[in-house]
Amino acid sequence: QVQLVESGGGSVQAGGSLRLSCQASGYTFSRFCMGWFRQAPGKEREGVATIDQVSATTYADSVKGRFAISRDNAKSTLYLEMNDLQPEDAAIYYCASHPQWCLRLSSVYSYWGQGTQVTVSS
Repeated sequence: QVQLVESGGGSVQAGGSLRLSCQASGYTFSRFCMGWFRQAPGKEREGVATIDQVSATTYADSVKGRFAISRDNAKSTLYLEMNDLQPEDAAIYYCASHPQWCLRLSSVYSYWGQGTQVTVSS
């Protein structure tokens, strides 16, 4: 079955960096669109970035220029490099996959990881 496992979250000070990873298994990773989403307490889950099957990327305006999504198909792993982190970036970060659609819309995605916590102190 499809399994997604995030890692790399942690606690950093404002201006710091983190690299999240999402290890996928149970399907042909290269054939799926992948996305990173985040959810802060009391807020809706929002799309952060997506990367499609040919590695075309999209980003939320709030993270453009600071975050970079990438994928290593040989390792079935998705990454999110996060730089210049700010307190408003604090959230649980989730990876998700879809066999066709590549939208920053959480309702589209069928498969989700359990999430990894990112905390940013000012």
